[in-house]
Amino acid sequence: MTTEATIEPATTDDLDAVLDLWVDLVADQRQHGTHLLAEPNRTTARDVVSQYIVTDNLLVARTRQIVGFVMFHVETGLYQEDATRGLIDNVYVTEPYRHDGIGSRLLDAAETRLRDDDVDTLAISVMADNDDARALYESRGYTPHRVLMERPAETDTNSTPDRE
Repeated sequence: MTTEATIEPATTDDLDAVLDLWVDLVADQRQHGTHLLAEPNRTTARDVVSQYIVTDNLLVARTRQIVGFVMFHVETGLYQEDATRGLIDNVYVTEPYRHDGIGSRLLDAAETRLRDDDVDTLAISVMADNDDARALYESRGYTPHRVLMERPAETDTNSTPDRE
């Protein structure tokens, strides 16, 4: 069954609802190994979400209430590159509405908006062990581009091997 949800730009009236969903997103990502903390970052996230809303880079999926969102922007940086990259920063759909096409519709809308901004490539970050999200993104043609690797700072492998 497909849920009837509209995909539309978020407004400042949506800020608190989107912020609550952002906190839920981060809390969900803890099981996949994110170091980001949900509640302690609420105030900072409020500022970030507000910026995405006023720059028209945040879309919501709305039934009677907001059931999902996507944040996106055109990458800018210190270095010149040979491609303009559109970054999809967060995609989130509340549990009862997952696997119902809303995440795909949010991605479609964000990708369209980024293409309208003349990006050459689209990029999205995903936690390495978030199999459901990876499967969705891979089904849409996303492939790994850069891999971030980490390890604990204090381990028994801190020593440098002897070199001859």
